[in-house]
Amino acid sequence: MWGDKRYHTLNYELRKEFGEKIMKLSLDGGFTCPNRDGTIGYRGCIFCGEEGSGEFAGSRILTIKEQIQQQKEFLSNKWNTDKYIAYFQNFTNTYSSYDNLREKYYEALSQEGVVGLAIATRPDCLSEEVLELLTELNEQTYLWIELGLQTIHGRTSKFIRRGYPLETYNKAIGDLRNRDIKVVTHLIFGLPNESKGDILDSVKYVANTNTWGIKFHLLYIQKGTDLYEYYLKSPFSILNREDYISLVVDGLELLPKEMVIHRLTGDGKKNLLLEPRWSLDKLRVLSGIDQELKRRNSYQGLRVE
Repeated sequence: MWGDKRYHTLNYELRKEFGEKIMKLSLDGGFTCPNRDGTIGYRGCIFCGEEGSGEFAGSRILTIKEQIQQQKEFLSNKWNTDKYIAYFQNFTNTYSSYDNLREKYYEALSQEGVVGLAIATRPDCLSEEVLELLTELNEQTYLWIELGLQTIHGRTSKFIRRGYPLETYNKAIGDLRNRDIKVVTHLIFGLPNESKGDILDSVKYVANTNTWGIKFHLLYIQKGTDLYEYYLKSPFSILNREDYISLVVDGLELLPKEMVIHRLTGDGKKNLLLEPRWSLDKLRVLSGIDQELKRRNSYQGLRVE
């Protein structure tokens, strides 16, 4: 249905759009976050480390041009391609002055082979001025915006210190959709005190927002985060590999067929990861998802009414 997969992969979507393999280059734009600079908090989300969510991104001491060149060289041994999406990953990548944002985005777009932008941000950091800039970019290049929702449940969002209510996400989705800007929503599986039903309720909710794409993340506990300190004092149940794979397949069955799957698991740095250690074998997890879909004779959208 989607090449050799039973779900609508980003690789499939980008090949359909560009006719060839496209690679993402993970960048650090040097931004911060309102959940760290004191605007709404100082410690960030409970699972967030000192490098934000981009442990594998470029270094912020380099220019955007230098990071892109470095990332191209790093990935050249893995993939044979000369087309790239510049992915602003670390922290909140719409949280700066208009001029700084515009300069960084256009610097990325001006590099050889860059055919689009992916910008990770928060739903509460999309001012009218920023939306106008994103609209301008959307008219010139292939653009998507990534929003870290993680969960729809208020009690969990308070525990993880997300810092905004569900209504803010809803407004952001509407504002971006009205401008025909593609949106990718992030969800985390395995947050403390969330049941299987709670997790799938979040999936169902996002499935009904018409978000263009989605990322499923596995909760992992990484040294240097407040979640790490919490876990040492108050251990909670961690998903095992089999339960996670089953949950992912359940989630895929609830998503519309046109929704693009950007990620199905998370991977932390080996030297920082406490739990779950099985997540380090990412290929085994992805293979397990493929096998479970096949075993069930299932596919993305099976349970969409």
